[in-house]
Amino acid sequence: MKISIVILNWNGSKMLQDFLPAILKYSQGNDREVIVADNASDDDSVEMLKKEFPSVRIILLDKNYGFAGGYNRALAQVESEYYVLLNSDVEVTPNWLEPLEEFLDDNIDVAACQPKIRSWKHREYFEYAGACGGYLDKYGYPFCRGRIMNTVEKDHGQYDTIADVLWATGASLFIRSKDYKESGGLDERFFAHMEEIDLCWRLRCRDRRIVCIPQSVVYHVGGATLKRENPKKTYLNFRNNLLMLYKNLPHGEVWHVMLVRRVLDYVAALSFLLKRHIPNVCAVVSARHEYRRLQPLYRSIRKENLEKNKGKYIGERIKSSILVLYYLRGKKYFSQL
Repeated sequence: MKISIVILNWNGSKMLQDFLPAILKYSQGNDREVIVADNASDDDSVEMLKKEFPSVRIILLDKNYGFAGGYNRALAQVESEYYVLLNSDVEVTPNWLEPLEEFLDDNIDVAACQPKIRSWKHREYFEYAGACGGYLDKYGYPFCRGRIMNTVEKDHGQYDTIADVLWATGASLFIRSKDYKESGGLDERFFAHMEEIDLCWRLRCRDRRIVCIPQSVVYHVGGATLKRENPKKTYLNFRNNLLMLYKNLPHGEVWHVMLVRRVLDYVAALSFLLKRHIPNVCAVVSARHEYRRLQPLYRSIRKENLEKNKGKYIGERIKSSILVLYYLRGKKYFSQL
């Protein structure tokens, strides 16, 4: 098989019913397959799939391993040249796969790519989590072509050029199986959130390119599992971001960046407090405590990552703070950076 489109599902029967028909219609081919990996759902997802989508291969997992663990276990059972990690709440469009496939076929130095991702609810706008490809600032804050902080741009075709990025969103991640396996896949301790950024950063450090191909377009509902300021999501985002930084930062940066992040994280907690979002205050504090607990377990992983680092400059991780650029200098759009 050349392309395996793998959808990780947990209690998403309705979304599968809504979005699988277009995926099957626009992903046809003798060298392609559509797979649903079920994270031990307790709704009728599996029964519905067997009844309404008999052509879809089902991989059953014995419990909910989260996004990272679920995909690692599912993809271990898939033999293809390319994997497509696709969220269950993504609407694909005609010919969405071809530009991605052709680009990887023609560029062997590219490990992974993503399509342009628009919002399913506000279809003229980019989608928050992926937009037109992701970047990082000096202190680990992610942003995208088309979305900086909470400012999401309307798509006027301003980012329709193919571009190298630091990370491709896990909502629609087209990746070589060889690169996925050799890099160790997704970090299962993350459970969910930031794991695709971590994976892509590792690949970039190993001199593998990540690219956004805007000639492919999909629409993402987003926030279908956890809303943006859900305390659990806040906890996972803060904890996983700190772990990702510790794993991947060069020796010369790690202690300075982590010191600055400590200050910024408590500023974020204070901001939640002023908004009276007390559960999110607790989530930030808990995330920092858990990071400190887990850090010793990551020393050998950090050592391995640095040993495999090719030492090349990664321009998609900017040298400045996106917080300063956005809040103090008024840079609301990617084109202004």
